[in-house]
Amino acid sequence: MIAVDTNLLVYAHRGDSAFHTEAADILRSLAEGRGPWAIPWPCVHEFVAISTHPRSYDPPSSPEQAIGQLDAWLESPSLRVIGEGTGYERHLKEVVRGARSRGGQVHDARIAAICLYHAVDELWSADRDFSRFPTLRTRNPLVAGD
Repeated sequence: MIAVDTNLLVYAHRGDSAFHTEAADILRSLAEGRGPWAIPWPCVHEFVAISTHPRSYDPPSSPEQAIGQLDAWLESPSLRVIGEGTGYERHLKEVVRGARSRGGQVHDARIAAICLYHAVDELWSADRDFSRFPTLRTRNPLVAGD
């Protein structure tokens, strides 16, 4: 199963993003495909926060626009929105300790731990910070050959 990070969600949603076309095509392919794909709950929250933040975009997306985009993705029958569950803490401890995560890095560690908890095969992200978690396979689908 492929999981999608916040930055790809934002790029796919925001027409003014330099990576909009590529990211929108990637999300459309996942949503219309038969293979399972996932969005971690923290990425959902962060997507809404970033896309609606006036310091991130001028003009920002309205809450209605962000929720409407989320609703469109949720219509995909192959999408799973994934989060913490019983036993998740083992993955979080391993990821935080292994990467010596602290401060803001714990947010990425949480996403990595959720992906590992749900046996995600690969996290697609344009964020190189996930390379700190060697137990989670990552790929930037916006870069050829990555």
